[in-house]
Amino acid sequence: MALGTNKFVNGIGTGVAAVNYIRNGKVQWRAAVWSAVAALIGSAIGTKLALLIREDILQLLLLIILPLVAIFLTVKKDFGQAQIKRELTRRQEILYSCIIGLVIGCYDGMIGPGTGTFLIMAYTLVLGTDLLTASGCAKIGNLASNVSSAVVYLIHGKVLFSVAIPAVVCAIAGGWLGSRFAIRGGSKRVRSMIFVVLGVLFIKIIYELVK
Repeated sequence: MALGTNKFVNGIGTGVAAVNYIRNGKVQWRAAVWSAVAALIGSAIGTKLALLIREDILQLLLLIILPLVAIFLTVKKDFGQAQIKRELTRRQEILYSCIIGLVIGCYDGMIGPGTGTFLIMAYTLVLGTDLLTASGCAKIGNLASNVSSAVVYLIHGKVLFSVAIPAVVCAIAGGWLGSRFAIRGGSKRVRSMIFVVLGVLFIKIIYELVK
């Protein structure tokens, strides 16, 4: 019920943020659209897998991955500060974008938290986008996976509307404010928020494992 309500709320909040990025030209459309299409499939698969795989196993895996990502960002201080020209053909860009959307969309359907951050990292590492453009692309892909997953949860009656409706109002405000914060601050501000998200997610997972 918590996951279903979360997907419903996040879908709307992410949609508001995506509009801001689009209006400011911070979306690489070919990568974003193909990732979004693949994320629709990946998220639906992940949502189904969430019923089969023990969550603590996935959480333990994340406890290994998150510190490694933080160390990488600490060492690579210039990561995502500027666009890197990748010698990719159109077919390669589409293929890599689909893989990003499918894999991270599946993760989003299974667990959810940190999906946007992982999308940003993937776009920057694989396609060479700067962090701000990667963030805009991530909003499109994240929106698709949230919508796909939310539909599955809605069909199964797993959305608590008494919580979802007031949360949606806050998500709309948060999506608008957060996207403006990133767009005005550029890649450096996105990088700072990635550290915040990784830290909070790490603490959350530890708390859930030990409580």
